[in-house]
Amino acid sequence: MPDDSLKSKVLHSELSDFRKRVLLATLEIPKGKVTTYGAIGKTIGCKGAQAIGGALRNNPFAPDVPCHRVVDSKLKLHGFMGKTDNEAINKKRRLLEAEGVIFVDELTVSKESLN
Repeated sequence: MPDDSLKSKVLHSELSDFRKRVLLATLEIPKGKVTTYGAIGKTIGCKGAQAIGGALRNNPFAPDVPCHRVVDSKLKLHGFMGKTDNEAINKKRRLLEAEGVIFVDELTVSKESLN
């Protein structure tokens, strides 16, 4: 269950309503689990997974709002903090592994870790 004070910070921020909805949905992902950009989109009524990625790219509340728990539709690590280089991907992987997320290969999260 997300922290109410963090929800309040997101709600009272100067972010667009769309970004607020994305971040609030992201707060619902439990530690040790992941979800996809598309699943967040479905939750908030947006069909554009890329738009979800864009909203998460500059998450001012990271890591408290756990954007690192969002992966692509094939359960692969795609980017982190707006970057797709190895350093960013490795950081995202380390964060997920520290939370107990299971990987089937270097970039792919196990279906068991899907929320």
